[in-house]
Amino acid sequence: MSGGSSEMSALSDSGFEEDLHTSPAAASSARLTSDLHECDYEESCFIIQRHNELQFLAQNCLARQPQITAEARSKLVSWLIAVHRQLKLSFESCCLAVNIMDRFLITTSVAADCFQLLGVTSLLIATKQVEVYSPRITQLLSLCCNTFSREQLCNLECLILLRLNFRLAAPTLAFFLDYFTSRTTGCQTDEAMDKMVITQDKHVWKEHEKKWKWLACKVCELSLADYTFNKYMPSVIVLCAMKVAKDLLKNSVQPTDNDAGSSQTLESLCFQEFPTFEAQLLFQQCTVDLKLLVSLNQDAVQDFIAL
Repeated sequence: MSGGSSEMSALSDSGFEEDLHTSPAAASSARLTSDLHECDYEESCFIIQRHNELQFLAQNCLARQPQITAEARSKLVSWLIAVHRQLKLSFESCCLAVNIMDRFLITTSVAADCFQLLGVTSLLIATKQVEVYSPRITQLLSLCCNTFSREQLCNLECLILLRLNFRLAAPTLAFFLDYFTSRTTGCQTDEAMDKMVITQDKHVWKEHEKKWKWLACKVCELSLADYTFNKYMPSVIVLCAMKVAKDLLKNSVQPTDNDAGSSQTLESLCFQEFPTFEAQLLFQQCTVDLKLLVSLNQDAVQDFIAL
């Protein structure tokens, strides 16, 4: 009886709500529990995901992979990004799929000819977590030119779930991007709207904010496919991507008082998340790496800004 109870406990720990009670770090943190009682649902989710970031970080996931290189990973993730767009899936599904894939690579050696199967299987698992309707297995296999069988995909799906101990609710770039952009634009919207008199200015400001969010998402996409950024936590990458996106738009849009207010709000949010000197150094290093990544993909970014 005790063995069955123990097994059920291990298999049921699949959501971040349960992580609050089951993980040793969370159980020993009275301050975390106290903070959650004082927050609304959205902020509570953020606090829990921030608390879990390090546990789900797939750092050096290729260290024990003799056949999988950083270049091969970059090609597969870029392909998954294209697939998620083709299937009209959310960015959350794409980010979660990459996290599932990377964490599996830490646990199990994968042959080069099975790497694409790992990618689509991870995407299937992610969509079952996130989407209302997940893609059909036949649809995913057809994207791989039917190189793999349904049985192979289902067997790998079971193996992934066992290797990850059914822990699938990972903090992702998409989660923090949604949260931080809503915090920055949300905090400034009421104040900015009160100052706006001309309807055209309001429209221009809204379009600028929309372009900023989409550009930040584009920068996050680029980082998702680059193995260099596996060492950074998602929240760090997102805030740096938001800053890089702001800097990129400075040259394409005439600055206004509203933009200045937006920058100040973003700066205060960054300072809130990186209060220590060490944290600020990490933020600066990630920002430098993102700027380099953007410069290497200048054509794609410039085309996006021009839209």
